[in-house]
Amino acid sequence: MDFIPQNANETHPDENTAPDRGNSPAQKPVAEEQECQAAETAKRTDDAQYPMGDNIPRIGKRDETAAGLHAIYQTSKFALEYGFMRGTASLMAANKVGGFDCPSCAWPDPDHHRTIAEFCENGAKAITWEATSRRIGPDFFASHSISDLAAKPEQWLGDQGRLTHPMILRPGSQHYVEITWQEAFKLVASELNALPTPDNALFYTSGRASNEAAFLYQLFVRQFGTNNLPDCSNMCHESSGLGLNQSIGIGKGTVKLSDFEHADSIFIIGQNPGTNHPRMLSSLEKAARGGCKIVSINPLRETGLIKFQHPQSPRDMLTSGTSIACMFMPVRINGDIAVLKGIMKEMLEADDRSGGKVFDHAFLQEKTLGYAEFAADLRATSWDEILKSSGVSREQIHEAAEIAIHSERMISCWAMGLTQHKNGVANIHTVSNFHFLRAQIGRVGAGLCPVRGHSNVQGDRSMGIWEKVSDQFQQSLGKEFQFTPPTKHGFDAVCGLQAMHEGEIGVYIALGGNLLSAGPDTDYLADAFRRLKLSVFISTKLNRNHLVTGEQSLILPCLGRTEKDLQTAGHQFVTCENSMGVVQQSQGALNPAGRLLKSEVGILCGIADETLKGRTSVDWLGLRNNYDRIRDHIEHVIPGFTDFNKRVRAPGGFYLPNIPRDKQEFPTKTGKANFYVHPIPKWELKPDEILLMSLRSHDQFNTTIYGQDDRYRGVFGGRRVIFMNPQDVERLNLHAEQWVDLQSVFEGQVRRARQFMIVPYEIPTGCAATYYPESNPLIPLRHTADGSNQPASKSVIVTLTPCASPAKAKGR
Repeated sequence: MDFIPQNANETHPDENTAPDRGNSPAQKPVAEEQECQAAETAKRTDDAQYPMGDNIPRIGKRDETAAGLHAIYQTSKFALEYGFMRGTASLMAANKVGGFDCPSCAWPDPDHHRTIAEFCENGAKAITWEATSRRIGPDFFASHSISDLAAKPEQWLGDQGRLTHPMILRPGSQHYVEITWQEAFKLVASELNALPTPDNALFYTSGRASNEAAFLYQLFVRQFGTNNLPDCSNMCHESSGLGLNQSIGIGKGTVKLSDFEHADSIFIIGQNPGTNHPRMLSSLEKAARGGCKIVSINPLRETGLIKFQHPQSPRDMLTSGTSIACMFMPVRINGDIAVLKGIMKEMLEADDRSGGKVFDHAFLQEKTLGYAEFAADLRATSWDEILKSSGVSREQIHEAAEIAIHSERMISCWAMGLTQHKNGVANIHTVSNFHFLRAQIGRVGAGLCPVRGHSNVQGDRSMGIWEKVSDQFQQSLGKEFQFTPPTKHGFDAVCGLQAMHEGEIGVYIALGGNLLSAGPDTDYLADAFRRLKLSVFISTKLNRNHLVTGEQSLILPCLGRTEKDLQTAGHQFVTCENSMGVVQQSQGALNPAGRLLKSEVGILCGIADETLKGRTSVDWLGLRNNYDRIRDHIEHVIPGFTDFNKRVRAPGGFYLPNIPRDKQEFPTKTGKANFYVHPIPKWELKPDEILLMSLRSHDQFNTTIYGQDDRYRGVFGGRRVIFMNPQDVERLNLHAEQWVDLQSVFEGQVRRARQFMIVPYEIPTGCAATYYPESNPLIPLRHTADGSNQPASKSVIVTLTPCASPAKAKGR
C-alpha cells in the first residue's frame, strides 16, 4: 500500500522551516531502511506500546447530551476515588482569582464574573488526579521492576499516585532506587558537561510548565550552548503557528473570550470541544441562545456540539439542555480545504451576482495581498473536485456559505483536526483566507481562534521555548544576562527524535510530558530513547516514558499546579498564558504531596547552577527563592510584559498585545494579510485501504488516561477500537465487534498496531478513527506537515487484517 502524495500544499521556505536531518534513518533508501528495520525488530519489545490488559471494550448507548448529571456524577466519583477532602479543596480553588490555573486545557477563564465551580468534568479529573492522596515512594519501586511496570496499562501507572522522591535507574538495573537531590544534580551536570558539544543534548518541554519555569529552562539551555528546545507545540499546533505567522503576522489567535458573546456565526473545524475543551461549551451555549449560528465541520458528529446541559444551570438540569450546532458538515478526513473552498466559491459567486456587495473590497484592496490570484483559483476549481474530496453535498456547502455571507461577525475555531495533516499549514492558510473575504478579523465578535491543548503551551512559546526564536529575542536575552546565545537553529521534536535514534543525542531532559507516548512511531521512538546515556524526567506522576529510558535514568518529582510553593521569600505564585493571550497568576493551596518535592523552578535552578558553575553570571539560587525576580527579567527580555509583576497581580491578569486583533494591522513580511493558494489534497486509496485519524476518548487528556469509558461515543470498558462506516465494514467483509490488526505502509516500511475491535459509526466512507496513543505505532515519524514538520497523525492510510479476539488469544 503506497501513500501517493499529491503536492497538497506549497512549500514556503522561511526561518520556520525545520532543519534538514541529512542522512537520518527516515531518509535512507527503502531497501536500506527495511534492512535496518529487520535488524532492529528483534530487539523491540512491547513495553513501549500501551498494553490492553484486561480492558476489553463493549458497545453501549451513546450520550447525546454533553455534561449534565453524568458530568456531576463522574466528577464526584473521581474526587472520592482520589481523596475527597484534598480533591474537593483543590477544585474550589481552580481557575479562581487568587487560586491556581487548571493544569488541563488552555481555554480561558472569564475576564470578570467567575462561577463557584469554574471547572469542567475533564478539568476536575486532571485536578483530582494530581491532588490524589496516593503516593509512590522508594518502596513501590523496590517492589516493581521495570519489566513488571511495562506490562501495566497506562491508566494503572498514573493511578498509583504522586511521585515523592528523586529516583535513579542505574545501568543494567531493573529497579529505580532513591538518590539525593544534590547527587541527581551532579549526575545531570556531569553527563551534560561530558558531551562532545551542547548540541548533543535535547531539552523537551510540555505545556504544563509555568512561564517562570519555561523562561529559566530556555535561559539555562541557551547558556549551556544549544537551541535544542523541542516542545509539545511541535506535536499539536505547530502548523497553526506557522500558518498564522505567514497569513497575519502573529502565531496566535485574534479573539478574546468576550467575542463569543457578539458573534453571528462560529465555525468549529476539526475540533471536539465536548471532550477536549469542555468549558468552551459554556461560551457556545451563550452564543447559541443569543441567535449565533454554530457550524461543525468534522468527520464525526460529536456529542458536545449536539446538545449541552450546563451542570450549574437549574434551567438546563430541569430540561434537555441547549442545542449547540445548527449545522453539521460530515467532511471526509482531510477534506477541509475542499469544503472551505466550496463555501468560498459560493460566496464569490454571490459577490459577482451582487456587483461586489458580499466581500469587503476596501479591506481586500488596502489590507491584503494576493486576492486576485486567490479568486482566480476559486473560479478554476471545479465543483466535481470539491464535492468528491469533501464528501459534503452542494446543498450543505450552499447553506454554510449563506451563514457566512449574512454574518457581520464570524469566528472560526480549530484544533488538531486541521493541523495534523501533511497539508496542515495549508489548512490554516485556507481558514485565514475565509476570514479575509469579509474582513472578519480585528473587530469585536470576529477572528481566528486556534484552541490550544495544554494549559500553558502558548506561554511556553512566549517565554522562548522554541528551537528557532527570533534574533530580537536572542539579542534581548543576551543583553539581559551578559552572554552570547547560540544562533544555530536547534532540533524540533521530529528532528530531535531522529537525531536521538542516530546516536547524536546523549542526554535528554523533559520538563513534564510523556514524549514516548505523545509522539508517533512508538517502536522507533523506544529504540531512540534506549540509545541515550541519560534520560531525565521532571514529573508529578509515573508514565510509560519512565520505563523506556537511556542507559541511566532519573525521575525528579516536582510540585503540582495545585500545591503550595514555599520558598525563603515566602509563598510563590507562577503565571500562565491561555489560548487567548491572557497572562494570569496561579498559586497552589494544597500542602505538597511529599516533603522532598521541589518546584519546577527549583529543580531547573539546581541543575543550571551545578552545570554552569563558573560559566554564568545568573544568580540561579536567588531566582529559585523569589519568582518576582524571574518576572523582572522576563519584563526586560520579552515585549508585552511591561510592569509584569504589577499587572499580573490585578484580578484576571492582563492581555498581551496582538496587533491583528487590536489594530487590524498585519506584521507580516509584506505588511499585509496574505492570501495563499493551495490545491485540494487528493487521496488515492486502494480497495482494501482506509484513511485513519486519531482522537481522544472522553476519559483522557493527551496521554493521561483517566478511565476506560467514552460515553459520548458509546464505548465502555476498553479503548482498543476502530470506528468505521458500516458500508466500509460490509465492503471489506468484516462485521461489528470483530477484532482486527491494523497496518500502515510508508516508503515501503510496514508498521503494525494489534487488536482493535470494529465499532460501526457515523463517519464518512473510506474513513476510520482510533484512540491515541494506541494507534501511534502506525504513524511514521517522517510523515509530517510541509513547513511545520508536525506529525500528520490525522491522515494515515491503513489496511485491516482479522485477528483472534483477546479472549481467544489468552485461551479463555
